[in-house]
Amino acid sequence: QVQLVESGGGLVQAGGSLSLSCVGSGNIFRIVGMGWYRQAPGKQRELVATITSGSSAKYADSVKGRFTISRDNAKNTVYLQMNSLEPEDTAVYYCNADIIRRTESGGPTYRYWGQGTQVTVSS
Repeated sequence: QVQLVESGGGLVQAGGSLSLSCVGSGNIFRIVGMGWYRQAPGKQRELVATITSGSSAKYADSVKGRFTISRDNAKNTVYLQMNSLEPEDTAVYYCNADIIRRTESGGPTYRYWGQGTQVTVSS
């Protein structure tokens, strides 16, 4: 079994910063890609940022220059540093990871999701 657990969400004023973390545990041989998505009320889930195992990152246009994704492979952890937050960034933020299971070390990747953490930006 694999678990992804996010932390770091909360309430912040516009222009402020928050840092999110997501830790993977359990039946993990290796984590390939990792990413952050968000879902605002009444909207579809959207990509925020992704990062490869070699730390190559991509961002949604709406967060470029404000958010930074990073990862610590030894800790199975992905981070999202969010600066210059705007009310439009208010959403539940989810991490995901493409994982090769320890019990299938030569096998395929499986995508797992965290439970989500709420980020609220007040104007």
